[in-house]
Amino acid sequence: MSDESMNNFTPRAQQVLALARKEADRFNHSFVGTEHLLLGLINLGQGVAVNVLQKMGLDLETVRLEVEKQVGTGPDQKLAGNIPYTPRVKKELELSKKEAKALHHTYVGTEHILLGLLREGEGVAARVLKNLDIDIDLCRQ
Repeated sequence: MSDESMNNFTPRAQQVLALARKEADRFNHSFVGTEHLLLGLINLGQGVAVNVLQKMGLDLETVRLEVEKQVGTGPDQKLAGNIPYTPRVKKELELSKKEAKALHHTYVGTEHILLGLLREGEGVAARVLKNLDIDIDLCRQ
């Protein structure tokens, strides 16, 4: 995804993407997956998505443990440069844009990233959220 395609992402949404890369690095993964986006959302600690998840009783440590259970950490290797997005993350970011558009928003915020993760439905983040009883319809409300 080019920087230009992120122009309508809010500063918080852009922070989530940066935090997702840090999470991928922390897990020693050579890619940024949906699980890293989810951890980035929660690590941000503010924004609509975090408020929604907190109202549903979710906290960072619970999510982190569930992600670790699903994917574990990779071998101890550090990549130089930007860690690439998986095709699923690229799809999720497109879904985030569609969610924003469907809500008649001209920006993509953290809430749209959360809805995109849930709507994507097959990635690690979607499985983690499903395991923790987070429902897309409840999030939309």
